[in-house]
Formats: sequence, structure tokens, C-alpha cells
Amino acid sequence: MTAAVTYYLSQHPSIVTFRWSHTQSWGSTWSFLVISIAVYLALSSLLHLILSLFVNRGSRPAPLAPVQAVHSLIMSIISAVIFAGILFSAAAEINETRWFWRRSKTPFQWLLCFPLGTRPSGRVFFWSYIFYLSRFLHMLRTFFVIFQNRKLTVFHLFNNSVLTIMSFLWLEFSQSFQVLAILFTTLVYSAAYGYRFWTEIGLPRACFPFVLNCQIVLLSCNVVCHVGVLMLHIMKGGCNGVGAWVLNSVLNGISLLLFLKFHVQSRKQAPVKEIVKVL
Repeated sequence: MTAAVTYYLSQHPSIVTFRWSHTQSWGSTWSFLVISIAVYLALSSLLHLILSLFVNRGSRPAPLAPVQAVHSLIMSIISAVIFAGILFSAAAEINETRWFWRRSKTPFQWLLCFPLGTRPSGRVFFWSYIFYLSRFLHMLRTFFVIFQNRKLTVFHLFNNSVLTIMSFLWLEFSQSFQVLAILFTTLVYSAAYGYRFWTEIGLPRACFPFVLNCQIVLLSCNVVCHVGVLMLHIMKGGCNGVGAWVLNSVLNGISLLLFLKFHVQSRKQAPVKEIVKVL
């Protein structure tokens, strides 16, 4: 059983021979990224505007609970599979390439800082590509939030757009830090979406804002890892894709500030239960 799981998560030929290519990988061009983000922002804003203008605020929200539950279950499963896949793949890559970088890095440092000249191919980048594709499925939640709560926040749109852009940059520039970022994100998402599925089928909620706490933990881990990448880049002679990492850091910083602003403003205007619904 273990051998079969390992094979399908890290040794399958499609995984081992994967290569990020503008001609062979779906959604791998800059034009696709820009158009998809623009369409997402336009459709979200248009739907929110239509509902705000033509639907009475006092009317009952659309009965989307079953659809949301299915979406949450699918996202939880996909996140768990990506987490397991990149964990097994990173272990295999470390085992096979350690001879090349072991004199200058530890395995943990490799997770934070790819050696210069790393190409977007192989096991780790296969799962990074799957994570990138899963971002578009994640965007569907925005439309559920709009239908259910008639709410659309700048933080929600910005956060979803930024995560999609960053996952594209990870592949395009073989960016360092992406392995840990995907591990943290998929672990948190599998738990958060699993909890959403739990509550959406009518089971009792936790006595604390579970999803909100997951978001805080994820943002905190990202900040710590970004500091680690900066230190390794300075002390170990450079990390691959550091230019994309700088942009990643800036976008993460803006996202963190928007999250804190949104959280503070929402706490003043609504209970925690309402805040969690729009995250």
C-alpha cells in the first residue's frame, strides 16, 4: 500500500518527467494569467453590482449550501492530495539531488532556497503546477460568498488574485520557498475546507473562529519563511528566482496589511461568525 501511494505521488512517469512549458502546460502563458484574473475580477464585481441593484437586501440568500458543501469537500481532498504529493516528491528530490548541494545546504535550507540554475521540471514542479490549477477552482468560493452574503471585499479579491499570480511565478521563475509555501497552504486549506464541509452539512461549529485562525497561522508561517529565504540568499550565495521572490514578498506584505485592516474593521462592524463567512 505504501509503495503504491509513493509511486502515484512521486514516482509516476508523468510526475518525474514533468516540465513547465508555455506550449505544453495548460494555463502557462502570461496572457492566460492576465485574462483569467481580469475575468475573475470583472465577473465578481458585476455579479455583486447586479445583486446590490436588483435584489432586496432583506430577501433570503440563494440556497447554495449543498453546492458549497461539495465544493468544500473537493477542495479539502485536493489540498490533502497536493500536500502529500509535494511532501513525498520533495523527499525524493532531496534524496536524489543531495550530492549536488549538500556541501552548501541542509535539506531544510533546500526547501527554502533552491540552488541557482534550478529549472521548473520534475516532481516538485508537477505538484506546484497542480496547486496553480487548483487556484482557479478555489476562486469559485467568491461567487458563493456573493450569492450567500451579498458581500464582496477588496481583501477577498486581492488575496485570491495574488495567490494565483504567485503560484504562476513559482513555476515561471523556479522560485525558492515554494515547496514550504505549498505545504503550509495545502495543509491549512485541507483543514479549513474540511471544517467548512463539516459545518455546511449541518454539524456543530467549533467554539472559536477556526477558519480565521487558520488564515492567521498561514500568514504568520509565510512571514517567517520569507525572513529565512532572505537570510539564506545573503549568507549562502543566492537563491534561485529571487526576483520573483521579492515581488512575492511585496504582494504577501500587502495581503497581510489588507487582512489586518479587514479584520479590525469587521470586528467593529460584525461578529466573528460573519467575518469568517467572507474569508
